[in-house]
Amino acid sequence: MPSPTQEKHAKFVLSPWLPQGGLVAPVITRGEGSFIYDEDGKKYFDLGSGLIAVNLGHGHPKVVKAIQDQAAELGYAAPSLFNAKRAALAEELSEISPWAKSGEGCRTFFTTAGAEANDDALRIAQHLTGRRKVLSAYRSFHGSTGSAITLTGEDRRWGGEPGFPGISRFFAPYPYRSPFYAETPQQETERAIEHLERVLMHEDPKRVAAIFVETVVGSNGVIVYPDGYLKALRALTEKHGILLVLDEVMTGFGRTGAAFGAIRFDVVPDMMTFAKGVTSAYVPLGGLMVRESLAKTFDTRALPSGHTYSGHPMAVAAGLAAVRAYKEENLFARGKELESFLAESLAPLAKKYDIVGDVRGVGAFFAVEFVKSKAGKEPLVPWHGDGPGVMKTLYAELRKREVYTFGKFNCCMVAPPLNAKKEDITKAIGALDESIAALAATL
Repeated sequence: MPSPTQEKHAKFVLSPWLPQGGLVAPVITRGEGSFIYDEDGKKYFDLGSGLIAVNLGHGHPKVVKAIQDQAAELGYAAPSLFNAKRAALAEELSEISPWAKSGEGCRTFFTTAGAEANDDALRIAQHLTGRRKVLSAYRSFHGSTGSAITLTGEDRRWGGEPGFPGISRFFAPYPYRSPFYAETPQQETERAIEHLERVLMHEDPKRVAAIFVETVVGSNGVIVYPDGYLKALRALTEKHGILLVLDEVMTGFGRTGAAFGAIRFDVVPDMMTFAKGVTSAYVPLGGLMVRESLAKTFDTRALPSGHTYSGHPMAVAAGLAAVRAYKEENLFARGKELESFLAESLAPLAKKYDIVGDVRGVGAFFAVEFVKSKAGKEPLVPWHGDGPGVMKTLYAELRKREVYTFGKFNCCMVAPPLNAKKEDITKAIGALDESIAALAATL
């Protein structure tokens, strides 16, 4: 029977992206380290870091203290006023940005979420270039607000259509299900760039302000592009005077084994959007980082955006403490250590189960893709289908074994906090193994 809180939640709260009838989920009351606890005292290993966000784990003492101290000192200051912690966080972000190596640096416009940051990036790109068109990739997710939902390249966009004008889409690489019928990673990159050039030809590159792309495809399957793709994309945008905007909402703050995916893959964009890990998700905060050569444009022109909560003192205090914790605990680099560990731990699942089609990832950011059979590669549940279908069984089995994670259609996320203990991750992957066996037995 549902608990009183579950009944109240179902009656008064609208949950995102799901039919509301019959929803029942654990009531989470607290978090500690890599674990969350429900109202019955049951603990779950957080194998999905919330929504790929709680990079520091739950309840990190330095971030908690920063929030507490800021609440006592100053709860709000208008974004038109200056604030010491806002300035300090922006400085720290510039120092760890992909522009720091050259000495250029960046300036940051703060938002409350990644979706808002993508909205602002689009508007600023149009303002800077005087062009109106923007391109984004199919299978991407850039948020559910304003223009961000139109930038999104999957079914969550459909409810917001016709949406923001001037946005067109292209296919990005997907090695496991190549849209270009490529047989090697090099072919995948070459054909993907050729395809994008053809799209640009039909859209007129002189009318395109920016290309938006996730540094690694996030909630839609953790798709890591072949070596060289992002660099080739950067060269193509430079050729046509198009701004490259990297969506680092999931890949930022150590998730890929570097401060940002741009650094891990050695590509220098014009702008980057971020959120989630900047505060380890303890307080809502996002932002747009603009390289200095572009940001200085606004020394004499008004910035065409603003938000009541831009650089909110509570949020930037949490962000400042989180970024310093990442650096002090060497967590930007730990993703690389976890990468080989996760790859080796997950590889046996692909060999053991015919319904595991692919295991892929980078840093502490992996996904398992489920299929009806390896030979046919047909998704276990339809992409753009009516919901998770039989995948619900997998997540229920995981919760029985005290593990929480999430997924999109036929892909399940494996992305623990960066400071999770390896023995806890090993136990969680063992639970995943057992849960896949339970799922397979129902098919």
